[in-house]
Amino acid sequence: MQTTLRVSLVSVFISVAAVSSAQTHSLSPSPELASLLTQIRAADKDQLSVSEEDGRFLRLVAASSGAKRALEIGAGFGYSAIWIALGLGQTGGHLTTIEFDPGRAKQAAENIRRAGLSDIVTVVTGDGFIEIPKISGEFDFVFLDAWKRDYKSFFDLVFPRLTPRGLFLAHNVVNKRAEMGDFLSAIQNNPAVFTSIVSPAFEGMSISYKVK
Repeated sequence: MQTTLRVSLVSVFISVAAVSSAQTHSLSPSPELASLLTQIRAADKDQLSVSEEDGRFLRLVAASSGAKRALEIGAGFGYSAIWIALGLGQTGGHLTTIEFDPGRAKQAAENIRRAGLSDIVTVVTGDGFIEIPKISGEFDFVFLDAWKRDYKSFFDLVFPRLTPRGLFLAHNVVNKRAEMGDFLSAIQNNPAVFTSIVSPAFEGMSISYKVK
């Protein structure tokens, strides 16, 4: 059983590792969508969005893992949600993304609508600690990109609802690791998960696989 799980995890990592250097046409969005993504990042003066490389990584992980019920904590302006949704378009999955700031949530919903992905993504406005318990069921893909000092609290809240073989990803684990020591310790020392740190871009991303 342990060997099977490790092989499964390795296969996921092999599938996604190439994204950090891949610049192939098969990974490129349509010209119209590429233009929208560029506009979103250009308007993001606070640089809340993930990089394009991280976006491509999220898309590939969502698609290759076969995710069906995805959760994003920290929608920002919808940039990462669009990339995740592109991956879910290959699996028939759905993403719920939560944004604390009402203005950003409204703009995220509009950007997702313009991307033609409103049927795949639901934007929820509010505090994740309040809104997540309102969502029924389990998740098989979680992406965390919220207030860094809250990472451990969000992990504790969501991990019990992550399905076996589900994936929990978190952003900025390299460039802001000093702000999330408790979270990094939790995912690297927890016997219930396999964790790797990857760097599609300089910010770094953790990817944790729930064993059981």
